[in-house]
Amino acid sequence: MHLMLTDTHCHLDYLKAAAIEVIVANSMAAGVSRLVTISVDPTNLDEVITIAKKFPQVACSQGIHPHDAKLYNKEVERKIIENCQDKTNKVISIGEIGLDYHYNHSSKEEQTMAFEAQLSLAGLLNLPIIIHSREAEDDTMAILKNMESKIKKCPVVFHSFTSNDKLAQFALARDFFIGINGIITFNKSDNVREIVKNTPAEKLVVETDAPFLSPVPFRGKENSPQYIPYIVQAMAKIKGIDETSLASQLELNTKALFRW
Repeated sequence: MHLMLTDTHCHLDYLKAAAIEVIVANSMAAGVSRLVTISVDPTNLDEVITIAKKFPQVACSQGIHPHDAKLYNKEVERKIIENCQDKTNKVISIGEIGLDYHYNHSSKEEQTMAFEAQLSLAGLLNLPIIIHSREAEDDTMAILKNMESKIKKCPVVFHSFTSNDKLAQFALARDFFIGINGIITFNKSDNVREIVKNTPAEKLVVETDAPFLSPVPFRGKENSPQYIPYIVQAMAKIKGIDETSLASQLELNTKALFRW
């Protein structure tokens, strides 16, 4: 069975186990024909573009992760806008942006400011949005509600979804997508399996978040986009549908999300 799949969220510049050339080749061999490499802080805004330009199979995003929200300023904002406006840069999304109250590496105020500013940017640039929300569901929903008019034309994905049903329902009511990764294979992740079971296949996308969150049977090893089929297999089993039809649907969803 040869699937054509997209890893909608990985960090290729963080991978250490092999050269990016090898990772891309291994992914292609595994049926993962497209990769979206995600920026997280001011230092890798250009790096993800360099990678995307080098490989036809790779596109990228521009955004400041909530951990680094304290580094968000007008200069960074200008850089993101310039990088997004140059079409040769293959920027297909703003992200990953949002709120993370698990670590609070940046204060809640700094996170809120950076999240709102980047949502406005996405609306201004008419780009899809990748959201990271951890232990911050209520505030994430409140901000998205407040910003609704600004981002109404932007497709949205909640990446690495591990939240509650309330956030899932909020997302689905707004036609957002839900990103699923290797967490679905972890023993303790019944909540994620339940979300996948209850979410229409038309609203799911698949990701690795490599080098993090390797699926079973690769726990403890560096994650890689080539492991996407293991995640799709787990999703198909939970939904009671065959992998090939789920893979086709996931690709349609990815095209709708990223217009790519």
